[in-house]
Amino acid sequence: MHDRSTGNTREDRHFVTALARGLEVLACFRTSDRALGNQEIARRCQLPKSTVSRLTSTLTRLGYLARVEGSQQYSLGTACLRLGSAMLSRLDIRKVARPLMQELADFSGGTVSLGTRDRFSMIYVEHCRSSAAIALTLDTGSRIPVATSAIGRAWLAVAADAERQAFMEQVRDVDDMAWPRLRRGIEQALADHRELGVTCSMGEWQADVNGIARGFEPGQGMPPMALNVGGPSFRLSPSFLLQEVRPRLLEVVRQLESSFPR
Repeated sequence: MHDRSTGNTREDRHFVTALARGLEVLACFRTSDRALGNQEIARRCQLPKSTVSRLTSTLTRLGYLARVEGSQQYSLGTACLRLGSAMLSRLDIRKVARPLMQELADFSGGTVSLGTRDRFSMIYVEHCRSSAAIALTLDTGSRIPVATSAIGRAWLAVAADAERQAFMEQVRDVDDMAWPRLRRGIEQALADHRELGVTCSMGEWQADVNGIARGFEPGQGMPPMALNVGGPSFRLSPSFLLQEVRPRLLEVVRQLESSFPR
């Protein structure tokens, strides 16, 4: 799902279209991508191939992309790593969260992730797994969809009303056929977050994966975040997640909130 949310801002005289397009090129790379060619980048960004060729050439010269030797493809460059490292180092909450997350992962036998939203995805800023877990192929930096995942729905539960509404309108505009189903899932998740303290995704993100999550606002200049516990459905049943894991997840979030008073 590609985010064209910048469309409404293109009329703004402060909006630099060329810069936005360059950032869209960088953002179209996924965790699983080793390299992309101009044609695939153009398709993902919905830009002319000639425009993409100029953008990739410029980004390569600046170090944000690297040309794969012997091919016409590009991978993300070290300049992107500098930006990502600077962002992660600002998130002090990771240092406090990691031991708590690891303890929760060991108890649940699943994976525990801390994430925040980037466009239509939740991006993991910290990730822990149990040594006994049959782990999902996810790690720090991985992305999963906001609309169908427990962690994404938990983020929506604590997002500002205007931001949540804007996101839902963007999802509807991008995929109006799936929108009724996605809306029902989100609305149920918001109700669960109020009543149970967590959002749920039982086979909705992936058919064989269950998860629960809690959203919170860490404050101190950090964005709204969510913490989830998830894993294979044969290991993490809905009853186990809600009865045994949920109280511990809520306690971890409470400790994180108390460590960073707003």
